[in-house]
Order: sequence, then structure tokens, then C-alpha cells
Amino acid sequence: MQTGNVTTPFGRRSMTLGMLASQLHAEEIAPDKAIDKWKIFRWLCEARERIGVSDRALAVLNALLSFHPKNEISEESGLVVFPSNAQLTLRTHGMTGTTLRRNLAQLVDAGLIIRKDSPNGKRYARKTGSGDISEAFGFSLAPLVVRAEEIEAMATEIAAERQHLRRLKERLSLCRRDISKLIETALEEQIPGEWFEMQFHFRALVSGIPRSPDAEMLEELLRDLEAFRDQVVNSLEMKIKTEKTHSNDSQSGRHIQNSNPNSTYESEPRSEKELGATAEPRPDRIAEPPKSFPLAMVLQGCPEIVPYGPGGAISSWRDLMGAAVVVRSMLGVSPSAYQRACEVMGAENAATVIACLLERAGHINSVGGYLRDLTRRAEEGEFSIGPMLMALIRSNGPVARKAG
Repeated sequence: MQTGNVTTPFGRRSMTLGMLASQLHAEEIAPDKAIDKWKIFRWLCEARERIGVSDRALAVLNALLSFHPKNEISEESGLVVFPSNAQLTLRTHGMTGTTLRRNLAQLVDAGLIIRKDSPNGKRYARKTGSGDISEAFGFSLAPLVVRAEEIEAMATEIAAERQHLRRLKERLSLCRRDISKLIETALEEQIPGEWFEMQFHFRALVSGIPRSPDAEMLEELLRDLEAFRDQVVNSLEMKIKTEKTHSNDSQSGRHIQNSNPNSTYESEPRSEKELGATAEPRPDRIAEPPKSFPLAMVLQGCPEIVPYGPGGAISSWRDLMGAAVVVRSMLGVSPSAYQRACEVMGAENAATVIACLLERAGHINSVGGYLRDLTRRAEEGEFSIGPMLMALIRSNGPVARKAG
């Protein structure tokens, strides 16, 4: 056996309790126990951060393992390798002596190898007359054999954690894509709903994701996003069911009309009113435009419109409305769309909406189409500027700027 005696380091290197514990632990090797050296090296590469060794230290360990004559490390095949520093430098692709010694010390401190120094500190082996090694001085690989199960379990656990993290990221990526495309579809199809506010909420959720989130953080975020996705899908599903119901009612109405025996054939002459008179004009659906928000509040939530005011500043509603005309053209909003928004919402509120859209222009595919949709919703009493403006104030306000 090449283990069984406690050895102390040569020269100025001091003995530590950790070294002593590693040596005592190494004596627990079963006589028939063997481990594939490259297999345990792969496990160590997987678990190196948890064990506390650098990639350079693992490069030195790889060189040490290459000096072991067999693939399996066991007492029978020998546990001590004894390359010189010059040989190790060659097999570590020119690592300097200082770096080599530092990484050897790191492997010793991590309990992966044991120093077995000769009386003069040199590394060598004594052989019998038959050529077998009777005693060797260098680095013992016994800790790798003793800790094989521990290192394997650690590597397996880390690999499982990495796989779990990868799957969470995949689910998160799919969920983000679903929400983004569903909201875009709703906006493009001009489906009634608070889609602009949903888009703001979605941006707020994903903007807080750190570069290297842990599994717990991803799981919490994924729960929030999946619940939000369900909300978006439910909103679209209700719209589809509503359209289907309206379609069925329309078809049923036509069927009743066609089945009415008292109905008039198309070939019969119609009344003067049916043939030429225009329909009665419907009452105006546009209610009195709501009161505008204070100008200071609008500028707090929408600071990007300020440079478009006269002289690069906005000090009155007249200045804001003038800036909105400039921004309207820049965003590709047609004069008719903006005019209709002014008629429905009022000039001040329409200018406020343009300022809000400027803040989020990078997240909207068609600003003109979106403004028309907001105008239609405002006309039907389904849109209010308040939530949109409040969301921008929260993101652009003093607290948000300080946090950023």
C-alpha cells in the first residue's frame, strides 16, 4: 500500500488540519475500489464552482492524470504520480512555474490531491529488482478515489439544476412570445379592450428580469406571465365568442326575414322611401369630451414631447398642441386620424394621447392605426386616458428615474 502514513510538506510549506483530514480520509480506500480517471475529471469540471477550484487548477489536474499509467485509478495500479514541474509545464501548454505552484496548492486545499513529499522535496519513485514501484513521492490521487461518489452526486445535482433552469428559460421565452404576439394581433385587428395598458404591464414585467436570474426568480416570474397570458387569451376568446354570437343572430334574422310569407319580393316596386330617401341621421354618439389632465402631469409622464415645443419647451396647452401636430406627422399619423381624435376626445386630450404614444412608439407597430382604435373606443366610452398616463408617470417619474 502506498497510503497509511501521514506525510508533511517539504520546506517552508506548513501542515494544515485540512491536509491531515484529507490524508486520514484517503486511508479509507477499499482494496478493490477503482475509478475511471477521465470520468471523475468530467464530474469535477461540472462541479468545479461548488468544489472551489478554477479552470486553471483543473488544467493542472488534467496534466497530473495524464501521468497515471492506466485509465483506472486504484491501489493496485498506484495512486501517486511524480512528474517534474518541467513536465507539468509542457502538458499545461506552457503554464509558468508560479501559476503552476499556485494551482497545485489550490488542488491540495480543495482536498483533491495530497502531497507526498520526499526528504529532499524531489518527485521520484523507487523500484524493486523486478521493475515494480515500491515507493513513490509526488502527488497522491487517493482523494479522487475516496470522494468519487460524492463528486458524482454533486455533478449530477448541478446538471439537473442546469437542465431545470434551461427548461424554465425555454418556457419563459415561449410565454413572452405568446403574450407579445397575441397583444400585437389584438392591436392590428383593432379589437376593443385595454390592450395598450396590457402592453405596458407586459413591458413592466419583463423589464425587471436580471441577466442571470436563479431558478426561484424565474419560477415566480413565469407564474406571473402565465397568469397574464391566460388573461390575454380569455379576453380574445370572449371577443371571438361575441362575434360568433352576433354572426349567428344575424344569420337567424336573415332566415326569419326570408321565411316571412308577408315579405316583399325584390321584383315588386318599393316605396318611395325605400327607393330614394336617405335614412334618418343617427344621433351623435360623441359625448362631451372629458376634462384634460393638468399640463404638468402630462409633461411628467411624457417628457419626450417637450423638445418638439416652440423653442424646445412647452409652457402651455397651446405649446403642447403645436408639438403634437409635429409629432403626429413624425409618427405617421394621418391628419384625418388626428382630426377625428380631436373631435372625439377634445384637442387637449388628443394632444395628450399623442404625447403618450410618442413615449411608447417603439412598442407599437402602427401608431396611426392604434390612434384610430383609441378614438373609436373613446367614442364608445371604452377608453380613458387616465390609466395610460398614470403608467407613464410611474415609469418616468422621479422614483423610477432614481431607481434607473
